[in-house]
Amino acid sequence: FMKDQHLELIEALQSTPETLKGLLSRVTVAQARSAKGGDENWSVVEVVCHLRDAEEISLQRVQAIRDQDHPKIASYDQEALARERNYREADPHAALEAFTTFRELHITVLSTLSAEQWERSGEFETMCPVTISDSIHCAQIARQLLASK
Repeated sequence: FMKDQHLELIEALQSTPETLKGLLSRVTVAQARSAKGGDENWSVVEVVCHLRDAEEISLQRVQAIRDQDHPKIASYDQEALARERNYREADPHAALEAFTTFRELHITVLSTLSAEQWERSGEFETMCPVTISDSIHCAQIARQLLASK
């Protein structure tokens, strides 16, 4: 992973909050709760809450890898989290704000890593690269909002 790739990753991470803001700018809470789709048949608000919580967890994982030697990184049950945190009833705009805050912190942490820190690793049960899931979820939200019009 060279410096250019680090910058590309950070730029990709930076673009998602703006993309989501654009997608949700004229969306009411009711629309965000009713527009469903994807494998989980989640509403738009549930997808945004999922992104928020995945971002919080990614941030914790990066900090653990930075600060500990080969930490064990546990996977988590996204369906259980959705129920526990009641995604269905959440405010999509508040969830987006929280996502944006976690993403900005994540970018700050990544931006301050040394070359050696980028090489550190943890032991993952399962791993999905964040940037890939970002674009998939943005596309999913766009499709669901179009379909619900």
